[in-house]
Order: sequence, then structure tokens, then C-alpha cells
Amino acid sequence: MALELRQQLKLAQKLVMTPQLRQAIKLLQLNRLELTGALQAELEQNPALEEDLSIGETIELPPELRSSIEHTEPAQEADHTEQVAVRESLGDVNWEDYSNNFDSNFSFAHETPAADAPSQFDFISEKPGLIAYLRWQLAHCELDEKEMEVALYIICNLNRYGFLEVTIDEIIASTESNPDEVDYVLEVIQDLDPPGIAARDVSESLFLQLERMGKGKSLAAVIVRDHLSLLEVRNYKELMKVTGRKKNDILKAIDFITSELTPYPGLPYATDDTNYVVPDVYIMKVDDDYVIRLNDDDLPNLKLSSHYLELLQSGTKDLQKDSRSYIAEKVKSAEWFIKSLYQRQRTIYKVMESILRFQRDFFERGPKYLKPLILRDVAEDIEMHESTISRVTSNKYAHTPQGIYELKYFFSTAIPREGEDALAAESIKTRIRQMIQEEDKSKPLSDSAISDMLAERNIQIARRTVAKYREQMKILPVKHRRQNR
Repeated sequence: MALELRQQLKLAQKLVMTPQLRQAIKLLQLNRLELTGALQAELEQNPALEEDLSIGETIELPPELRSSIEHTEPAQEADHTEQVAVRESLGDVNWEDYSNNFDSNFSFAHETPAADAPSQFDFISEKPGLIAYLRWQLAHCELDEKEMEVALYIICNLNRYGFLEVTIDEIIASTESNPDEVDYVLEVIQDLDPPGIAARDVSESLFLQLERMGKGKSLAAVIVRDHLSLLEVRNYKELMKVTGRKKNDILKAIDFITSELTPYPGLPYATDDTNYVVPDVYIMKVDDDYVIRLNDDDLPNLKLSSHYLELLQSGTKDLQKDSRSYIAEKVKSAEWFIKSLYQRQRTIYKVMESILRFQRDFFERGPKYLKPLILRDVAEDIEMHESTISRVTSNKYAHTPQGIYELKYFFSTAIPREGEDALAAESIKTRIRQMIQEEDKSKPLSDSAISDMLAERNIQIARRTVAKYREQMKILPVKHRRQNR
């Protein structure tokens, strides 16, 4: 078969994601803090967009000027991508037709880097952490070159809690040292600040802290070194038996351990970033009804630049064709951004309004009365696609009379009940937590006992399901909750 070039006409349907629609969808899934950054970036990069400092004044785009902008030819090569008219209502967009996944590095302004992109300051500065603190102290220790190599290997193998994650044999093999050198260097590091650093486990860390206080032979030292497992389960009777001390002495020693010592000495030096939660919407009860208010605090009111609109309206001959095309493009982009922002706020309001209708008992009486709810229920209620509901509820929080909750919290699978309405999984978790809080600490409830108690209330779930819910709520098993008196 001969190779040849040929032309062929082909008719096909193709779905195109325009930059404007992509921007609108991206705005929809931003949380409150991310939205603030997006608005600032757009204000900095688009000169046709301004902050409206007046009260109640907005500059509307004249119809004749809007027509002029839409028909202005761009200065650069024409983009054959299908365009969406600016004056079209965003509510008419068929969100179902578009993909649910988008590039996380998308930026509204082309010149602005992504939110998670490294800053230039990341390369010239660093938050001091545990390793930096220990290296600073090692610089003042009299260690030779070989000992410093061993010391650096040790501190670089400490986890975020300050515990040593390698064995002595591994240190010897990796640094080609002898056991005496490694033992000496490890003692030097364990004498550094914070007390208890470079221990192999919690028991050794607590014991090192007591030795630093001069209490290496105290009852507290005996407990943390030899009987920490009994302390974890609060088995006071066994502690009295193995130590030969009175209960009052045992309680005093345990009180000293829990109040004066820290089980994780390296944790205060962790450099993990703290994520702050700012509610996107407030739910307030006024008389017998609930009022929804979007969190617009500190968000600038946007408007189109009056100066740029005057330039386009004046039709001055001094304005070159390229300049006029640039201004028209920026004004059009600013108008779309404002409409996208309005669409975002309106969609969040409608979704929260629907959740309020479905979960009114929760807002009235608390988490125990949370009802089963899925994305499809809200989507059908407000006539939107499930993917839109998913974007709106992701990483956004509501301030309610019951506390601050992520919008995803209100969606939960259904646990059926014979002859009664189904319960939400979160509601059952709340009941389990309440049972454990009210249990007798000397005889805590086992997972089987909790399952039986729920069955008496017509909630049929297996023991392993109770265990799964308990672990999700980070509640200890029965043996670690028992407190012997």
C-alpha cells in the first residue's frame, strides 16, 4: 500500500470547554479562603475589573457598547474555539455535559501562578523544625568528624514525634561505625533539648525525661519503664501489686506523669501547616424559621472599570485597533467573571436551602436526628446535576446552631430499620459516642454490647460495623477505656 497525502472532509460533534465556562466551574468549587485569593488575583491582572467602593452604585454595560465589544476583532490570531455569549444566563448552562475533573493548577489570571506553586521565598527561607534545632545544638557539642556524621544520621532518622526509627545495628552498618561510637553519640543527642528526644518508644522517652529531672529511681520511673501497659489501661490494682505501693502513691505518680511529661517530645517542633476553616455560609434561627446568609465578609464588591468603558464609548480616533481590541477583551472577561461569581453564590445558596429542607430535624435537635441523604436527592430538588452539587459541597463549611460542619457531612448513607424510617450512618455514630460517654468507666461497653443495645432500639448493625464506626471516631477499644478503681 503506497503512502500518500490526501484531504478528507469529516463531520463530527465535539464538546468544547471554553475558558469562560472553565473559569465559572472552577469558581464554583473554591472554598471561602481560596475565593479571596482568586478575587485578588483577578483584580491585579485585569485592569477592567475594579473594586466598587460606592454604596449601591453599579456601572452597567450599555447595550450599544456591549454589541461593539462582542463584534470587535481581537488583535491576535482568531480563536476558533466555540464561544459562549456573555449576556447568556449562566443558569442555562448544561453542567451535566462537562467533565467532573479539571486541572488543579488552573489560574484565573494567566500571569498568576497556581496556589500550590512554590514561592521564590521557599528557596531562600525555611521554617526551623526539629532537625534544624538539633543541628544547632550539635554545633556546640565537641564531636569529631566521624561522630558528627553518626549524629546527623541519627537526627535525620527521627520521626515527627521525635522517636528514632532505625536500630543500633542499622546505624552501625550505614555509618560504618563501631557500637561504642554509636552509643556515645546517641547519649549525646538524648541529652539535648527537648528532653526525651531520640528515644525508641514512649516508655524510653518518658524515662529519659524523668532522669533529666533527677527522678530516675522514683515510682513514676518504675511505672513508665516497666509497667506502661498497665498505666495505659488504668489497671491500678495490678500496679499496686507489682510495685508494692499504696493506691494513693500510685495515683500521685500517675498524675505527675500525665501532667509534667510529654509522650511525644518532637511534636511541638513539627512544621506542618495549619489549615483554618472559614464558614462559607451561616444558618441562623430567627423566631421559628431559619435564615441563610452567605459569608461575604471582606470580599470586595466588583464592577467594570468606568475609565475603560469611557474609552470604548468615546470612540476616540487616538485609540488604535489593537488597543481597542485589548480593552474590549478585558471588559468582556471582567463581565464574565462577575457573572460567574454571582452564579457561584446563587448555587451555594440554593444547595444550602435544599439541605435545610431535608435536614431540618438536624438543625432543630442535633446530629442524632440526621437523615439519610445523597447527592441525587439535592440535585433533583434544585434541578441541577450531581457533579455540580458535589463541587459545591466539597471543602465548604456551614456555621449552624449545632456547630460548624462541612457540607459533605449532611450527606450520609441509610441504615434501614424494620417498620421505621431509615437512619443516617452519622446519626448512629453520634448514638455510639453518647453510649461510650455515659458508660461505667470500670466496666466499659464492648462492641458486641453496643451492637446489642442498638438492636434493642431497632437499629440492626453488626459488631464489626460498630468497631468500624468507633475507629472512625478515634475512640479507643474497651481494654484501653477501662479504669480499675
